[in-house]
Amino acid sequence: MTKADIIERVSEKIGVTKKESQDLVELVLYLLKSTLESGEKIKISGFGNFEVRNKKDRRGRNPQTGETITIGARRILSFKPSMRLKAAINCGK
Repeated sequence: MTKADIIERVSEKIGVTKKESQDLVELVLYLLKSTLESGEKIKISGFGNFEVRNKKDRRGRNPQTGETITIGARRILSFKPSMRLKAAINCGK
């Protein structure tokens, strides 16, 4: 599913124009992005939790040369689905 598909479905579901639903989707995505950039957690009931985690420097290996390298510290995005989302996904099997 693409952003355009989401906009289309929002438009159909709540009965607004595509432009209005695009503005709504863009606003929600902007709020999610800016919240995560600032390091805050996002908890969406019935869906899951988004969290930015800090990873430290670590040693790694270049698979082509076998040379030991240092993989720099970075921030990663973590998502943990809610039990309801897990159940909805698994009940479809």
